[in-house]
Amino acid sequence: IIAFDELKTDYKNPIDQCNTLNPVSCVLNIFFFFFLKKRSKLLTRIFLFQLVLPEYLIHAFFCVMFLCAAEWLTLGLNMPLLAYHIWRYMSRPVMSGPGLYDPTTIMNADILAYCQKEGWCKLAFYLLSFFYYLYG
Repeated sequence: IIAFDELKTDYKNPIDQCNTLNPVSCVLNIFFFFFLKKRSKLLTRIFLFQLVLPEYLIHAFFCVMFLCAAEWLTLGLNMPLLAYHIWRYMSRPVMSGPGLYDPTTIMNADILAYCQKEGWCKLAFYLLSFFYYLYG
């Protein structure tokens, strides 16, 4: 949500923002590891470059764990979001990397609004899920 708000208010440019959201290859991470002098900047770059795919993989891992534990109601509540994640990844824009966000189209008003709405909906789902897992 914050990432797309930064784009909306022109705090960041689309290329930097998409580099933050989309994963980069491990070769680039190794390059940053060996050639950057500042360690704090190094850790920031390595961990910020991967935001979207770890979210999808962690959610898939939780769904597998719910399946193994026979938590059918919890699995049923999480399956629509898992299906959406799979659909979203399979219908990603054609780029050289595996990312979901294209820097050339992310500044379109409809795409930016869609991404913000998606972020708010996921935040609400994860917040409600957290309290369901905690007290359910």
